[in-house]
Formats: sequence, structure tokens, C-alpha cells
Amino acid sequence: MAVAQTPVRIVVVVPTYDERTNLPVLVGLLMDLGLPGLHVLVVDDNSPDGTGEVADRLAAETGGVVGVLHRTEKDGIGRAYVAGMARALAEGADVVIQMDADLSHPVSRVPVMVDTLFAEDAAVVIGSRYVEGGSLATEWPWHRKALSAWANFYVNAILRLGVKDATAGFKAWRASALKAIDVPSVRSNGYSFQVEMNHRAVRRGLRIVEVPIRFEERVSGESKLGLRVQIESAIAPWKLLLGRNRD
Repeated sequence: MAVAQTPVRIVVVVPTYDERTNLPVLVGLLMDLGLPGLHVLVVDDNSPDGTGEVADRLAAETGGVVGVLHRTEKDGIGRAYVAGMARALAEGADVVIQMDADLSHPVSRVPVMVDTLFAEDAAVVIGSRYVEGGSLATEWPWHRKALSAWANFYVNAILRLGVKDATAGFKAWRASALKAIDVPSVRSNGYSFQVEMNHRAVRRGLRIVEVPIRFEERVSGESKLGLRVQIESAIAPWKLLLGRNRD
């Protein structure tokens, strides 16, 4: 990470629910990066498959590189991220990275995203599927790819974000940017959380940069994208536009 002039504390916030198989693999890949100042904060929503216990074991084995935030109920990825980001900021994070536990986000792009954050003087760097060089998993059926592309078009048509991958969940944030958008007050949940975070950044004139990634299919486990999440995501941009989610 050659661009940063002073040592930084980087915290990768990883929400989990039934990810006991994927989590150790993800943590191993992150630690293999050899990135100075890197920490992982697992936010587990009382997974019935024992993911929380796996996270505790990883925390003990890594000597504090991995931390665990146990929550008592499953109430959405947005709530998990808010809790994890708040903890990361309270513990002195300079950079906070959002990352899924299902191995769909390429770990190898983390150093690039952090480096770009400093090189481009950005507030947030998005790992984007839709900028030049980005791509979706070849395993995705055509209708799933079409739904993803439509969701980004739909969000941008309503909110004019100017972001090619407005629903992306792989991001690197400066701590100062998260404080500026007042993360604890974010109310959106599910995948609409990503949209509200971008909306708040744009409203405050914060610089957003996108770097290409290849988004992979999850390695094991089941997708959490249900009908309820899809409906909520469709309504969320209108709520933001009409000011029902005040920021």
C-alpha cells in the first residue's frame, strides 16, 4: 500500500449468517494478503450453523487480527453493517471495507481498493461489476444478470447517483466519510442499504471511485436474496428521493 503516507488501521467488516464453511477460507485469504494494519470484524447474527463459534475460534487463533461482534437476531445485512461499522470506527479504524462472507468478492482486489482510496483522494471506492474490466460470474443465468443490470439502471434513473454499480456490496470507505454520512442513522436494510449509503455520499459531495472486479458465484451455502428483499430494494430509491429516509 504505497500511497498511504502513514500507517492505517484497515477493518474488513464481514456480516455472517450460516457461513461456517466460507468464513475460514475468507479470513485465510485476507491474512495471506500481508496488508499492514489489516483486521477483520465478523458480525454474526446468531447463525444456527455455528458460524459464531467458528468466528470466535478464528479470533483466538489470529491473536486479535479477527474480532467478533455477536448479535442476538437476524435482522438484515444493513443492520449488521451499521453495527459493524460503528464498532470499527469506535476502535479507531481509518479505512472500513464492506465484504460478503460468501467468497463472491475477490479478496485480491482489496489492496487495489485501499490504494485507490488514497491515490484518487476518494471517500469511497466501489468494487464494480459494471465499469470497464468488471464482470459477473459466468455461472449466473441470463435472467439473474438481467435483474442485476436492471436494478442498477433503475436506481440511477431515480436517484441520479452517477455510479455504474449502485447496488454493489464491496466497498472501501474512509472513516471520515462514514462519519460524514452518519452511519448510525441509516435506516435502509437488505440490499437497499448499499443504495442509501451511495445516496448519502453523493448528497454530501463525497468523491466515489469505482474499480473493476469479477463478481463470482458463492462457493457454498444459499443466497439470501428473497422476494421480500427484492421488494424492499425496489421501494427504497423512491423513499430516498421523496425524503422519507432523512439523512
